[in-house]
Amino acid sequence: MPGIDECLSGAMAIAGARSASLVDWSSGLALGSLGSSPTGEHETSAAEATDLVRAAVESQTFTVAEDRRSPLEDIIVTAGRSYHLIRFIDTVFDNRLVLHLWLDRTEGNLAAARFRLQALAEELVLG
Repeated sequence: MPGIDECLSGAMAIAGARSASLVDWSSGLALGSLGSSPTGEHETSAAEATDLVRAAVESQTFTVAEDRRSPLEDIIVTAGRSYHLIRFIDTVFDNRLVLHLWLDRTEGNLAAARFRLQALAEELVLG
């Protein structure tokens, strides 16, 4: 069964990956991280990603017509030189986990990274 380390290693193998973290967005803690953090500290990046996730989840604009158990799949933020992909992990126990990938815009492919992150999240859950 793939674990957190294997999942994060797989995320870092995505072309252009700068960092990958598994974040518990109920607490704002990074359960595991690889690579260099956009802020210099993985804990700070996890807390800031958590703020973004909570804002999206609590917004009726994005979730009102959706399934309340797992209302969102991804959040994608584009910046000048990078992308941030946040993939929700739907588990039977607690759906408050996300994978956060920081991707270099010139070296990465957003669509390919999104599909690979989805597969990694499913592997992590299904084993």
